[in-house]
Amino acid sequence: MPYPYASPDPDPDPDSYPYLYPYVLLSAAVSLDGYLDDTTPERLLLSSPADFDRVDEVRASVDAILIGAGTIRADNPRLLVNSPERRAARVAAGRPPYPLKVTVSGSGDLDPAANFWHTGGEKVVYTTEKGAERARALGIAADVVPLGPELDWRRLLEHLYEVRGVRRLMVEGGGTIHTQLLQQGLADELQLVLAPLFVGDPTAPRLFGPAGNQGDSRGGSQGGHKGGQGGHRGGSQGGYQGGRLRLVETRRIEDVVLMRYEPTAPGTGPLPVAADRHWLALACELAAQCPPSRTAFSVGAVIVAADGTELARGHSREAGDPVVHAEEAALAKLDPADPRLPTATVYSSLEPCARRSSRPSPCARLILDAGVRRVVTAWREPDTFVTEADGTGLLSAQGVDVLVLADYAERAKAPNRHLERPESNDPK
Repeated sequence: MPYPYASPDPDPDPDSYPYLYPYVLLSAAVSLDGYLDDTTPERLLLSSPADFDRVDEVRASVDAILIGAGTIRADNPRLLVNSPERRAARVAAGRPPYPLKVTVSGSGDLDPAANFWHTGGEKVVYTTEKGAERARALGIAADVVPLGPELDWRRLLEHLYEVRGVRRLMVEGGGTIHTQLLQQGLADELQLVLAPLFVGDPTAPRLFGPAGNQGDSRGGSQGGHKGGQGGHRGGSQGGYQGGRLRLVETRRIEDVVLMRYEPTAPGTGPLPVAADRHWLALACELAAQCPPSRTAFSVGAVIVAADGTELARGHSREAGDPVVHAEEAALAKLDPADPRLPTATVYSSLEPCARRSSRPSPCARLILDAGVRRVVTAWREPDTFVTEADGTGLLSAQGVDVLVLADYAERAKAPNRHLERPESNDPK
């Protein structure tokens, strides 16, 4: 896989846990002055030949590719994996030769003659209840899925995950779709290619802008973005999340530059955002660093400020202390009066403990005393050492938002496999 990413574990039970979304990768190319295209009838080619091949490689790695209905009308893209070798590799791995092709249209106004419908593999249209009637009347070879009176990104992603088995989704436009996914915190990664040219036309489409209920999203597939400012609604229409994105890669590709970014700012309530997954993945990595024990879980924890700044991290049995817990170790590194704590998020690979004997206060109580109001975890504590442990219940009873992202449970459990038959009880 050419692009490492904080992918979720493959098959948690969707009936037991909500918030199961694919990994969402946004892909776009822009001019030096931030435009997706010019205003001429022809496509403005922004990517280089080598970058087109890179995009083909990314397409071959994903389960589905999504573009807006406006992009289909404007660019008439095929959205294929062009390399025969890459298609063959997909088939050899038990996958279809082409990823699932997905489009969104609130109105159901689709062009049935477009290449999108007549090339590649299966297609899905996400639309509204009214739009579904119109889309089905066109007779296109696609599964038409109404999401309700309005388009809803979270419902769309849940459907892709649970019904279509999509674990990795590439989004190629348009600009409004990219904007909405970023504003709602649902984009796990942005792959942005910077092309060495200027457009200089203030009426040309830009990559990002205000999102709203503006009809069908129009943008552009990678390399020739025929952008537009249409869009569709889904959840909050507020501004972008705060904090700086994390630059994870830069790469020169002929005369363009690829930059890969990940979000860092946690969510602010009971719904997860993409950055929550990245931080929880880090907590799981910290759990793997714990000194092994037959009498206690291996747990990692990270405390993150609202702007995405990492405040502290810790793991079980850190610094040779045989009974210190991950959340406890992380909180001990901060001033209890730190003004960032009330809006911070604690990420813990295992649910914070509600009872222990080795310290005066369990981790759930330490979190409450610190004033933290949001906790994200991968795994509810089993009865291995403490029966009916319920740190989540203790926290929730005090108004703390607790999110369980079960698609990381297997990663959190991995350092604890040896405890399936524990030899003694935890000295909690």
